[in-house]
Amino acid sequence: MGAFLLLLLLFLPWAAGGAAVCGHCPGPVQNSSIVAQYCASRAGTESEGRCCWERGARPERLLGLDLSDCSLRSLPPGLAEAAAAIVLDLTENPLTALPNGSFLGFTHLERLAVPLALDCPGGSSAWEEVTTHGSSRLCQGQRNPCNSSRELDWPCPDNAACAPDGPGLIQCLCDRPFHGYKCLREGTFPTLLFCGILGAATLSLSLLLWRTQRWKAKTP
Repeated sequence: MGAFLLLLLLFLPWAAGGAAVCGHCPGPVQNSSIVAQYCASRAGTESEGRCCWERGARPERLLGLDLSDCSLRSLPPGLAEAAAAIVLDLTENPLTALPNGSFLGFTHLERLAVPLALDCPGGSSAWEEVTTHGSSRLCQGQRNPCNSSRELDWPCPDNAACAPDGPGLIQCLCDRPFHGYKCLREGTFPTLLFCGILGAATLSLSLLLWRTQRWKAKTP
């Protein structure tokens, strides 16, 4: 039972998807947001908090996140929950910087609106088009950095291929049948052995915690 509860606790954040970040800022999606405009142009969408979802998808697909006018001085810690978003609005916030890697994993992001004082993440070369309007900057059409002339400079080891991992970001994926550190190991990954060791370790830890708590309960 203890192992099951532990695994359930590990699974719950993933099952919740982007629900937590949708409530980071009070109120619904703002009518002036690019998120509202995008979702209004698509059929079968619904809003929940500051998020726009694709209705009827299993699992539900997060289409847009509106964090405009939320008095943000830094990006919220749960932003990674919205990595599947296609549209993201960060305008009308006193943001001073976008740290490197802030949008790691945002491979589906096609439209990003930021305050005019900030540059598009990854630089203008990471986007097909960058425009300004009033106090905001709009970054559109995320480019695949692996297709650029910089591809030869990416630090991917032998037996690995470059793959996009967000605006101006890449990841190195091992070619089959290689795996492990720097893709130096050849052969099939020992999935059954790995799962067996992980399950045994989880069960042992759960039993240890259960015995410890039971001993403390009996101690006067």
